[in-house]
Amino acid sequence: MTTDTPLAGHRALVVGGSTGIGRGIADAWAAAGAEVVVCSRSRPTGPGAEALRWEALDLTRPEQAHPRLYELASGPLKAVCFASVHYGAGRAPFSEVAEQEWLDQLAVNTTGLWHTLAASLPSLRTAAPGLFLGVSSEVAFNAGPGRSGYAATKAASKTLLDSVAQEEDSAAVRIVQVLPAGMVDSPGIRNRRPEDFDFSSYMKPSDFGTLARELAVTSGEKYHGDSLVVGGDGQWWSAYGSAPVSQTRSVRS
Repeated sequence: MTTDTPLAGHRALVVGGSTGIGRGIADAWAAAGAEVVVCSRSRPTGPGAEALRWEALDLTRPEQAHPRLYELASGPLKAVCFASVHYGAGRAPFSEVAEQEWLDQLAVNTTGLWHTLAASLPSLRTAAPGLFLGVSSEVAFNAGPGRSGYAATKAASKTLLDSVAQEEDSAAVRIVQVLPAGMVDSPGIRNRRPEDFDFSSYMKPSDFGTLARELAVTSGEKYHGDSLVVGGDGQWWSAYGSAPVSQTRSVRS
C-alpha cells in the first residue's frame, strides 16, 4: 500500500454511483485505491469510469434488485455508500402527484436504503470498523412546497440512518450522512432544467471527493452519527451546528 492509495486492497460498494454525488464518491474511493462496485440503472461513463466495476441494478424492480444487492454486499467491505435517488417528475402540489411516483420514490429513496443496510452491515462489521455513508438532502431538514414525496422519503431515510447509528457499536460500524450545501450539477437535475439554463453556480459531484476519501480512510472516525454539509469549496460542517439552507423555489420551477 502506498500513501496515495490508502484504500488499496479494500472493497467498496456504491449504490447509485454512476452519476451525481454518488459518482463523485465512487471516483474518490477508486482514486484512493479501492475496488469500487457501482450499482445503478445506467453505466458510468466519462473520465474515471474505467476504474469502476458496474452492476446493473434498478431499485424500482425489487424482485430482481434486492437479491443481487445482497450478493454484492457479501464478503469483506470497507465502505458502502447509498446515493440512489428518485426525484420525481418535477415539483408539483401533492394533489397533482401520481401514486406511482410516490411508490417509486419510496422504493428507491427509503426501501432501497433499508435493503442496502440489511445487506451490507454484516460485512461492514467484519471490517471493524466499516463505513456506511448515506447521501442525504436539505429536504430532510427543511420541508417545502411541491416536493412532498421526495422530502418525506429523504426525511425517513435520514432518521433510519440516525436510528441505526445509535444501535451500532462505533467500534464495528460507523454511519455518516453527507448532503450538499446547494444544488449539484447532475444528469437528474439537468433533466429538470431548461436547455439554456446556466449551471455555473451549481456544485459539482467532485466537491464531495475530499470528504469521501477521508471518511473511507478513517472509517468515519469523529463523525459517527453526524450529518455533514458539503460546500462548493469541498469544505464541510455539521448540519447540527449550522442547518442547511432551504432550496425551496416556486412549485413550477
